Amino acid sequence: MGTIVPKKKKNQVYYYYVESARVNGKPRVVFQKYLGRAERIAQAFEEASLLDAPKHSIVHEFGAVCSLYELASQLGIIDLIDRHCPKREQGLSVGQYMLLAAINRAVEPVSKTKIADWYDKTVLYHLLPAQKSWLSSQRFWDNMALVSETAVEKIEDELSAFIVKTFGIDTDCLIYDTTNFFTFVDTRTKSQLPQRGRCNSKSTDLKIVGLAMMVSPDFNVPLFHETYSGNLHDTQQFFKVVDKLKKRLNTVASSPGKITLVFDKGNNSLDNMDKIFEQNKECLHVVGSLKFCEHKELLDIAKKDFSRVWEYQEDGVTAYRLKKIVYKREMTLIITHNPALLEGQLQGISDNIKKCIGRLNELQQRLLKRQDGEITRGKRPTAESVGKNLRDILSVDHMKDIFEITLTEQNGHIVLDAGLSMEKLEYIKERYLGKTLLFTDHHDWPTGKIISAYRSMHHIESSFRQMKDTTFLGFRPIYHWTDQKIKVHAFYCVLAFRLCCLLKRILHKNDMTMSVNRMLSLLSEIKQVITIYPKKGESKKDRESYSISKLSPEQKKMAEILNILKYQRIG
Repeated sequence: MGTIVPKKKKNQVYYYYVESARVNGKPRVVFQKYLGRAERIAQAFEEASLLDAPKHSIVHEFGAVCSLYELASQLGIIDLIDRHCPKREQGLSVGQYMLLAAINRAVEPVSKTKIADWYDKTVLYHLLPAQKSWLSSQRFWDNMALVSETAVEKIEDELSAFIVKTFGIDTDCLIYDTTNFFTFVDTRTKSQLPQRGRCNSKSTDLKIVGLAMMVSPDFNVPLFHETYSGNLHDTQQFFKVVDKLKKRLNTVASSPGKITLVFDKGNNSLDNMDKIFEQNKECLHVVGSLKFCEHKELLDIAKKDFSRVWEYQEDGVTAYRLKKIVYKREMTLIITHNPALLEGQLQGISDNIKKCIGRLNELQQRLLKRQDGEITRGKRPTAESVGKNLRDILSVDHMKDIFEITLTEQNGHIVLDAGLSMEKLEYIKERYLGKTLLFTDHHDWPTGKIISAYRSMHHIESSFRQMKDTTFLGFRPIYHWTDQKIKVHAFYCVLAFRLCCLLKRILHKNDMTMSVNRMLSLLSEIKQVITIYPKKGESKKDRESYSISKLSPEQKKMAEILNILKYQRIG
């Protein structure tokens, strides 16, 4: 316990703060600090009671970048990348560059030419100290060049296995799917990955890059990814990637004999099934879907023969189960009928009918105006040209089946008569709509479990939607032109998504359930505030005070769970 002790020297009284303790059983002074004379102490108290006006404040991004950095540190990501991508000690390491790029993609995606400006607005200046020259686009490209495709595979092998073990992620059922992202790569660029193909975002004039990914149903954590040429069909890509998937499954699976791979019908082919099941020592099982057009006889099964699925009784889901040879193998097939799916499809059909009626009316009016002489320019319509227009108008699913079209020629003019057949619409509703055809080699699984496994496809679909978000975790636009750089870009984008999925999982386990966007938004609102005060006394530097912006109860709980408050006084 401390006391204030006066000491008299040459008729002046000076005060000291003194702490005493027993040393070898005797009281001894173990610490003392000079405080000054009484008037000096009083002046110090008076000055302390007056608040200095700050010169200015500096605000840095804190919450999101610290959360991502802290998790990456726990996973040893920088060391893992550096081990497979060594370089001489100069500037930041490859692992630091990749983590910096991943954090940027998660929080505020910018091009490499702007990443230095973004970096200056975050606390990364302390977490990953870097000179401004190190953050030029050229330095990033130089370090990206050191990340080989082989290195990426090895890094993801080790990281995926470590994540599964550390977080106890269920690997019994894993989901595979593909998507694509448009690029602004010039037509004359010689890179092979960006190609013109069927773009999911309907940008037909741009080259696209494909991304294949495998995630866990447990919070969508990516356990495998690969970029591929945008003009490669899903079935071709699946054939190329099956062996890699098997290898990764062997690496990460907690129960190697129980792995089930879930995928959609776009990946189906006999060659792919042969590839999956050849020398299947890993006991890899599948759950997928089939096209009804390849099994039309199953559409004739009456709905009265369907049975309710008890796991989905509240949703009114019914199913019919049978065994059938599919891709030269006996498979269990499940035909499901889902009222919610039926309702959605009917809404879509209703919207398409309105659009088709509008376009058919426009075509009919043009033909009538041509017949009445109001339109004289251009080529005269023929049965062939009008038929081409009709095929385009009715190209949407089921439209050509429910519209009754008659083309006749009168006095050299084409006459169009179009009508909607409610009888045919009802037939399509009864025969086709609301149904899904599933298949699996899990003959012992109950129907509800097979349906649930396939429904888990929504996890990877939501993952792709998230990666196409323009606020957080943006995969696009891709600011790279060579195949190697595009692959590295995909590597750190998937890394960013992986870290965010794990953060979301950690929060959920602590009773905080929210979307990735809400999580990143709340964390991004947590700022570090540095208040600068004028220098005092003989000091040559301004004084700095570090604090965190006011936290809501929700943000405070998040910060405590994610262990980032320890960074609040850095600087």
